[in-house]
Amino acid sequence: MRHTITTEGVCAKTISFDLTNNIIKNVEFLGGCSGNLKAISSLIEGQNVDHLIDKFRGMTCGNRKTSCVDQLVKGIEKARGR
Repeated sequence: MRHTITTEGVCAKTISFDLTNNIIKNVEFLGGCSGNLKAISSLIEGQNVDHLIDKFRGMTCGNRKTSCVDQLVKGIEKARGR
């Protein structure tokens, strides 16, 4: 199922992803650091979301209190109903 979240406190404006049986696919960040976010999307393709949540929850970017991957975790948790 496709999910799209609006981010808060980061350069990327939205994050879209497919989530099926705890596996993430087709991650797309709109806005932000294009090259880095394309690389992250490629690296996490097909990963179990529990692993991603453990790795990325609470990660910050510069002096911000969040990051694009932390926002992705929040989106995953919302998509899972948590």
